[in-house]
Amino acid sequence: MNDDLRLVLFGALIASCFFAAVFFLRFWSRTRDRFHLFFAAAMVLLGVNWGAVAGTTSAATEPHSEMYLARLLAFVLILVAIIDRNRRR
Repeated sequence: MNDDLRLVLFGALIASCFFAAVFFLRFWSRTRDRFHLFFAAAMVLLGVNWGAVAGTTSAATEPHSEMYLARLLAFVLILVAIIDRNRRR
């Protein structure tokens, strides 16, 4: 895959993460439910992570292991949101 196509795909991935964050923030502003706020924060983290991966790696190299910590934190936020939602009922 050439670098131009790779950057376009990363751009689409980053934009979709931020779009999903805005989507969840819209639901949060209507309901004030922490569930949507946690998901919005997770999507922002994933978007920032994909931006960092796109900016620091080429097609031939793998991202650094530190980059996976942002993804781990995003998925932990999603799990916390689900657990928090189910405990409140």
